[in-house]
Amino acid sequence: MTTMNPKITEITERIRDRSRDSRQAYLEMIRSRRPKGFARQRLMESNLAHATAGCAVIEKTQLLGAGWPNIGIITAYNDMLSAHAPYEDYPRIIREAAREVNAVAQVAGGVPAMCDGVTQGFTGMELSLFSRDVIAMASAIGLSHDVFDAALHLGVCDKIVPGLVIAALRFGWLPSIFVPAGPMPSGLPNPEKQKARQLFAEGKVGRDALLKAESESYHAQGTCTFYGTANSNQMLMEVMGFHLPGAAFTNPGTPLREALTRAAAQRAAKLTAQGDEYLPAGEMIDERSIVNGIVGLMATGGSTNHALHLPAMAAAAGIILTVEDFAEISAVTPLLARVYPNGPADVNHFHAAGGMGFLVRELLNVGLLDGTAMGVGGPIARYCEEPFLNDGKVEWRPAPEESGNADILRHAYDPFSKDGGLRMMSGPIGLGVSKVSAVQPEKRVLEAPAMVFDSQEALKEAFDAGKLNKDFVAVVRFQGPSANGMPELHSLTPPLAVLQDKGFKVALVTDGRMSGASGKVPSAIHMSPEGARGGPIAKVRDGDVIVFDAEKGVLDIKVDPEEFAARDAAEYRPNQNNMGLGREMFTFFRELAGPAAAGASQFRFWARED
Repeated sequence: MTTMNPKITEITERIRDRSRDSRQAYLEMIRSRRPKGFARQRLMESNLAHATAGCAVIEKTQLLGAGWPNIGIITAYNDMLSAHAPYEDYPRIIREAAREVNAVAQVAGGVPAMCDGVTQGFTGMELSLFSRDVIAMASAIGLSHDVFDAALHLGVCDKIVPGLVIAALRFGWLPSIFVPAGPMPSGLPNPEKQKARQLFAEGKVGRDALLKAESESYHAQGTCTFYGTANSNQMLMEVMGFHLPGAAFTNPGTPLREALTRAAAQRAAKLTAQGDEYLPAGEMIDERSIVNGIVGLMATGGSTNHALHLPAMAAAAGIILTVEDFAEISAVTPLLARVYPNGPADVNHFHAAGGMGFLVRELLNVGLLDGTAMGVGGPIARYCEEPFLNDGKVEWRPAPEESGNADILRHAYDPFSKDGGLRMMSGPIGLGVSKVSAVQPEKRVLEAPAMVFDSQEALKEAFDAGKLNKDFVAVVRFQGPSANGMPELHSLTPPLAVLQDKGFKVALVTDGRMSGASGKVPSAIHMSPEGARGGPIAKVRDGDVIVFDAEKGVLDIKVDPEEFAARDAAEYRPNQNNMGLGREMFTFFRELAGPAAAGASQFRFWARED
């Protein structure tokens, strides 16, 4: 077996030591819930009758007679969103597959699934981040009937998967498998879509041309094909072991996709406490799994949203992560994939070039992934395999040993860059992160005056008025979780990219977030403490010279330290008191949200508050 990279071992041990007490308390909690028999046997007769009343005869007979395990399905199905529309038929497929191996499957509950692509730049986006915690709570309600012996989680996109993971870990005595739906087929290439956006921002094409490009890019069922948070989720579920090997990027509606879904249902039936392969999710996922997830994120140039989500997911299992953990793992993890926005290819091209199996093998070979960590398909060392159909049944074979396209996917000895491109940014303005894998090296360091904005709309108005044709660092404050729910700020990318293309030196500093589609403009995001809670980002003034160095992780301000410390922080004034489009119902989420560095969650578990 390959020797582990010593730095990865050191970081894993540091996380384990830091989390020792909280992890032990968590394990004691889930072990106390392990059923002695089938979970439903704890119920009284009347309770059990309610739980089986809607079943078909064969399932009801087995549940009442306690003969078969019961698999709970938590589904994020809706038919509005492309990524979740394929889930419409999954319960039927799962029930049929479960029957074949003497198990019952029931839909335990549904969870909301909102699309950041629809709400991007609009008011609804202010509910987006907190939908993660709503999903976790909705999943808990579905599983709270306490009649299930295992769980299948049907979800794909941005906040949906992290919310489902939090719930799966809080019900960590249950084996849990995540069942993906896959990416839509390739449409208009992502660089052409981005070009249309920039031309529209410059006023060189009209709305009809922009809509044509967008519709040709987002055109079918499945996830968007760029490497944003949704597809980063699928990569994470694979390297952390929640998927069957190779399940992440098979397209919807294909025979292999259905066969993988059936296989997930049948595997869940084998992992219950009544068999000899019991694998509770809370024991399967440990410090090794979390570090494996971060390594995969860095090796693929994945979404910075996971600097928020992974600490929240880890905390649900009693594991405490810090921003430093991400930065140090990034420093020793080579970038092996270039998928848009880090390159022109999409996830279908990545999958065809060798995909997850090739990637996992490369990371195992250099000791960056811990192959002894467990997954639902066996040790992670087995995840360098890919699925295929044999007489209608899914089987696995070794993934390709050579990349099908070295411009998309490379060996670890020949990476695109020596590190994963995530930097911890720190200085007098606070602590944040910067994703530089898509930023040209010569654009990563600059020094320029600050221009301060209280909203993304204010920056766009200044751009439209021609006031931004100069070198500057845009400081967009009051975008953190306790202010307005920390919406993504993608609408800032086109105007800032236009200015960069004109030759101006520009960067973005914000207590908001961007995600895996943040693109080529250097940015320091998730700045903490946030401005709405008096963080130093609220003390920056127009004209203050900002030193932005993403190579060294330095975010400095050329102001006398004593004078800067003595400044009054600008006051956050909520937009109409956060009323309208349901925002008023999320007041307590904003009030209780933790800092970005700890996952921006209102759940405390054992998350850090500093």
